[in-house]
Amino acid sequence: MNLFVRLIEPSQKYQKGGRLFSNEDLRKMIVPLLIEQALQLVVGMMDTMMVSYAGEAAVSGVSLDTMLYVIFMNLFTAVATGGSVVISQYLGRQDKDNADLSASQVIRISAVFSILCMVLILLTGNWILKVLYGSAEADVMAACRTYLRIVTLSFPGNALYNAGAAIYRSMGRTKTTMKVSMTMNAVNIIGNAVGIFVLHAGAAGVAWPTTISWSFAAVVMMVLCFRSKHEVRIRWNKILRLDFAMRKRILHIAVPNGIEGGLFQASKVFIGTLIATYGTYQIAANGISQTIWSLSALSSVAMSPVFVTVIGQCMGAKDIDAAEYYMHKLTRLSLIMGFVWNIFILAILPLLVQVYQVSDITRNLILICVAIHAAAAAFVHPFAFPLSGGLRASGDVKFTLYSSIFTSVFLRALLSYILGTLLGMGIIGVTLAMVSDWIVKGAMDYVRLLRGRWKTKKVI
Repeated sequence: MNLFVRLIEPSQKYQKGGRLFSNEDLRKMIVPLLIEQALQLVVGMMDTMMVSYAGEAAVSGVSLDTMLYVIFMNLFTAVATGGSVVISQYLGRQDKDNADLSASQVIRISAVFSILCMVLILLTGNWILKVLYGSAEADVMAACRTYLRIVTLSFPGNALYNAGAAIYRSMGRTKTTMKVSMTMNAVNIIGNAVGIFVLHAGAAGVAWPTTISWSFAAVVMMVLCFRSKHEVRIRWNKILRLDFAMRKRILHIAVPNGIEGGLFQASKVFIGTLIATYGTYQIAANGISQTIWSLSALSSVAMSPVFVTVIGQCMGAKDIDAAEYYMHKLTRLSLIMGFVWNIFILAILPLLVQVYQVSDITRNLILICVAIHAAAAAFVHPFAFPLSGGLRASGDVKFTLYSSIFTSVFLRALLSYILGTLLGMGIIGVTLAMVSDWIVKGAMDYVRLLRGRWKTKKVI
C-alpha cells in the first residue's frame, strides 16, 4: 500500500475543493477492479484455449462471432455507463432521491433494450453472419451460427449485470462487484471444462456456460441492488415510473457512448470481414491475439470506472478544480500501471502462447501481434481509453464520440485495409492500424484535457 500511495501522489488528499478522495479511497476502488478485470480476461483466455482443443475451425468461428457479439456488449455497457455518470453526479450533489431514481431507471432501460436486441439477433443472426462472413469455410460458419444463437440468450443477463455493477461502482463499492464476478467466472470455467472435455460440444461447450454465468450474475446483482443499505438503492416504484427527464439525462451520456462503442465494434466487424479472407491460420491467430490483447489492456480498462466515479462526483459537487486535479492524477497513475503491467505481459508472453494447441505458423503470428499491442498499451492506451471515461463523466460526450468516429471508423478501418489487404501484411497490418488509432485518439483526448473545454459541460 505504501508503494501505491507514493506512486499516486505524495500528499494524501486534495485540499482545495470539497470532494476528497484519499489515496486509500482510490486504492479500494482500483484493486478490486483490477482483480475483477483479470478474472474476466483469464476466463476469456481459458474459453479460447479450451475451444482450441476442438480444432482451429471452432476457434475461428467463435472469434469471428465475438466481434459481432461484443457490439451488443458495448451497447449494454454504454447504457450502464450513462447511468453511472448520472448516479455519480447526484451522489456528488448528495441528492439521494434522484440517485435512487437514476439507478432504477437505468435498470429499466437496460432490461427493455437488451430484450429487444436479443429478439432481433435470434431472428436475423444467420442472415447477418452470411452477409459478414459468407466467404468463411463451412466448418467455421457452422461454429459461428452455433455460438451466436446460444450467447444471444445472455443479452438480458449481461445488460442487467452491467447496470447493477455500474450502480455499485458509482458508489465506489467495487469490492462487491469483484466478488460477484469471481463467482460468475467460476461458474463459467467449470461449465467450459464440462462442455469441451466431457461433452465434447465444441463452440456450444463455451457458449452455454457464458449464457448461464451472465444470467446468474444478473440475478445476484439485482438482489443486491434491491436490498442495498448503501448510498443508492433501486426500487420497483421508481423502475416502473415514467420519468422522461431522468431518462433523457441517462441517454444523454448513453446514446453517444453507445454510438461510439457500436461504431468502434462495427469497424472491428468490418476488419473481421477482411481477416476472414486471410485464411484459417490468420483468423485463429487473430482470435487468440485478441484474448491476450485484452489481458495486456487490463490496467487501463480497470481505470475507466474509477475516472467515471471520481470525476462524476467532483462535477456533481461543482468542484471543477478537484475534477481537473483528479483527471491528471488518474491519468498519471494509469500510465504507471500500464507500463509495469505490460512489461510483465511481454515477459510471460512466450509461456502464454504455449497453452494454445495451434500450429507453429499461428503461434508465431500471435507472438508478433501481441508484442506490438503490449508495447503500445504501455504508453498510449491510458490516453486513448480511461481518459475518455473521465471526459464522458464530465459530460463531454460529443467530443469523445467524434474523436472515436474519426480514429476507429475511418483511420483504423482504412489502415487495416491498406496494410492488411492491399500490402498483404495480414493481421500484422491490422495490429499496426489499431495502434495508429490509439496514438491519434490519445493525442486528441489529452489536448482536450489541457484546453479545458470539458469543464463547461453539464449533465444534471
